[in-house]
Amino acid sequence: MDDEIHRRIQDLIQQEQRLREIGAEDSEQAEARAADLARLEEQLDQSWDLLRQRRAKRKAGDDPEDARVRPVDEVEGYRQ
Repeated sequence: MDDEIHRRIQDLIQQEQRLREIGAEDSEQAEARAADLARLEEQLDQSWDLLRQRRAKRKAGDDPEDARVRPVDEVEGYRQ
């Protein structure tokens, strides 16, 4: 499962990089691109959080399969 999460993270990073490389020709495109980037960043944060949960559960002797994707507003509220 951790490998799947890592692949998902890598895929999201590649998508994010492609979007950042694309230039927006007008404000409508820029807004759409910004919304797509925000969505990707949220998904990345959720994926990293899930991976951290799984590692913490494994380290504590708990079942990492009990880890769940948390809502964006919960994950985004964490302090780094």
